[in-house]
Amino acid sequence: MKKAFLIFIVINIILTYGCGNRSNSNGKDSKEDLKGTISISGSSAFYPLVQKWTEEFQKVYPNVRINISASSDSKGITDALSGKVNLGMLSRELKKEESDNNVWSITVAKNAIVPVVNLNNPVLQEIMLHGLKKETLKDIFITGKATNWSIASGKKKINEKINVYKLSDANGDADIWAKYLGGNQESLIGTAESSDAVLAQAVKNDNNGIGFTSIGNAYDLKSKYENAGIRVLPIDFNGNGIIDDNEYFYQYKDSLTKAIADGRFSKLLARDQYFVCKSKPTDELVTAFLKWVLTDGQKFVSDAGFIPVPNTTIKKALNQLK
Repeated sequence: MKKAFLIFIVINIILTYGCGNRSNSNGKDSKEDLKGTISISGSSAFYPLVQKWTEEFQKVYPNVRINISASSDSKGITDALSGKVNLGMLSRELKKEESDNNVWSITVAKNAIVPVVNLNNPVLQEIMLHGLKKETLKDIFITGKATNWSIASGKKKINEKINVYKLSDANGDADIWAKYLGGNQESLIGTAESSDAVLAQAVKNDNNGIGFTSIGNAYDLKSKYENAGIRVLPIDFNGNGIIDDNEYFYQYKDSLTKAIADGRFSKLLARDQYFVCKSKPTDELVTAFLKWVLTDGQKFVSDAGFIPVPNTTIKKALNQLK
């Protein structure tokens, strides 16, 4: 009886590990036999995350090639609708005319925009203590009424000009920032820079500079503290003239991410990132890539300076691919 039982156990072990080796050859899932090329274009703001996904996906699927072209949100949609690329990168919501054309979109991550100033700002201490109200930021970036750091800080005797920086091209980050302030990208004023990274560097090089950028450019992705030379400017959301405890979460990337999740940081400054197509993807490779992005790919989102989407959003997105 004991001998029969031992034989039964051995057979089960052989079957279990034997099947595992056949379906998981060389430690890889059989789906890793995917081959082909995926083409992607669009938002330069979304590009760093998609580039990270591409690198990691190709490690798992070495026979797949993904070509990415960073430009603008509108270019990504145009290329996707024309069939020039498989997927368009979009870092803003679809416009009405785009929705009317039944553009297919899927939510895959979140991004957040923060204002930044130079570490040597002449009134940095006051700004960090009191923050800036939304109305003041509007006067800096849109109306142009606030041109001096004494006005922004409340100190009347400091004569230091505010040097404003914005993004030059159609960009989801600029769209987010402008709409939060009650305008549109065309209404933003300041020296135009070509990308978030270039804008952040411009502020770093200018003691009187102020701009806006994604959290991926505001924070060091390894230490998760603010990048050298800049400070994330706290927004006085409740308008009481001081940064309260529940408004003080900018010093560390993870604390900001938590504030975004629990609603202490304005939802208007944190938006979904999308992939778009003319219609629901039917290509097996594209579908496999999107499913990977929504599952295994989410663990790389924070590394690229973005924010993973909630499980409810992932479930909804995966249902779109069925």
